[in-house]
Amino acid sequence: MTRFLAALAFAVSVMTNQFGAVAQTTYTILGFEDLPGWAEDDHAAALGVFLNTCGDFDDPDWTALCNVARDAPDARQFFELLFRPVLMSDGRDGLFTGYFEPELDGALSPSGRYRYPLYKMPPEARATRPWLTRREILTSGIMDGRGLEIAWVDDPVELFFLQIQGSGRIRLPDGRFIRVGYGGANGHNYSSIGQELVRRGVYNLHQVSADVIKNWVRRNPIQGQELLFHNASYVFFREVSEVPADRGPLGAMNRSITAMRSIAVDPAFIPLGAPVWIEKQGRNPLNRLMIAQDTGSAIKGAQRADIFIGTGDEAGRVAGRIKDPGRLVVLMPIQRAYALLPEGVL
Repeated sequence: MTRFLAALAFAVSVMTNQFGAVAQTTYTILGFEDLPGWAEDDHAAALGVFLNTCGDFDDPDWTALCNVARDAPDARQFFELLFRPVLMSDGRDGLFTGYFEPELDGALSPSGRYRYPLYKMPPEARATRPWLTRREILTSGIMDGRGLEIAWVDDPVELFFLQIQGSGRIRLPDGRFIRVGYGGANGHNYSSIGQELVRRGVYNLHQVSADVIKNWVRRNPIQGQELLFHNASYVFFREVSEVPADRGPLGAMNRSITAMRSIAVDPAFIPLGAPVWIEKQGRNPLNRLMIAQDTGSAIKGAQRADIFIGTGDEAGRVAGRIKDPGRLVVLMPIQRAYALLPEGVL
């Protein structure tokens, strides 16, 4: 069957695909033998992550597959019998990056050490788009005395990067944790402070990383504060401590994501909850079946993915080093895959 599918590989260009992506999109059906490393992967691990979110599908094709998955005796057989690999391309090269869940030290009340608040979103920020800039939010006093603080942390630079990641854990002085997730934003476009450092001639592009930026801001506190203000975007949080500390943060499907099995994708091309085979090249190649369970403002395109590495500093270091080419292949329900064929091909 897969030999037949490989021979039947096709390409069809459309201006608007079924998920609403307005772009020149090409679809090619592959066979599972076209996926290097497929036979060696841990399909049972991928199936477990798929089951975490497949119950949220309201589409009958996907719902039927989820029902079968719950009783599937063999994970690899489940994927091979009920899905077909579909390569989606919008003309842009594949790109993989990594992301992680930061851990910050903080407290539930301010002190000399814990002085930098994480805020809930004020109602006027939801009603006005865009609302105040980062500089205005932090210098105007508009947030003061309103009970919008969730916690206070000890490092404004780590707080800035927490906003970029969108979720994280706060380690309290007594050893407990609270978890925070994305609660909204002020509506201003994100501006890269790394690119700004390059524009200013402080670093060359190949030198810039999260650690390099953090160290520069700490060494240059006045200029560093101004650099952070360059990014007018500001992220608010919500507490999501109902998620146990031993599970991953909530993704875009409001379910915990899994280290090295969950990816963030562009849902205009790839349906959230879908299995996605990734072939990441670079220094540490990775061929693995992942599940699309998250999104990100910088994740745009059919061949773009952000790999969730895990929680904490080491995960952050690994994630910060990932910027690799490769390709994504989406596993689609059989009937959905064949529906992409031009009429009359079969």
